[in-house]
Amino acid sequence: MTNYSDTEVRKLRRSRSDKMVAGVCGGLAKQFKVDAALLRIVLVGATLLGFGAGAVIYLACWLLMPQEESPTY
Repeated sequence: MTNYSDTEVRKLRRSRSDKMVAGVCGGLAKQFKVDAALLRIVLVGATLLGFGAGAVIYLACWLLMPQEESPTY
């Protein structure tokens, strides 16, 4: 039997701390547990080699992904 109380629910959010433009790559990196710089390089490559497809994907994620909540004290 699986114990569901130990599972962590992760939500895809734009990062407030790890961002260069809107925090999309930082949020994706946190979600998939990879380095944000690697995702940024892949995105630039997709933009240059895919005739702007990376920029369109980034813009769509910027509009659709909610921003991470600020910490409450």
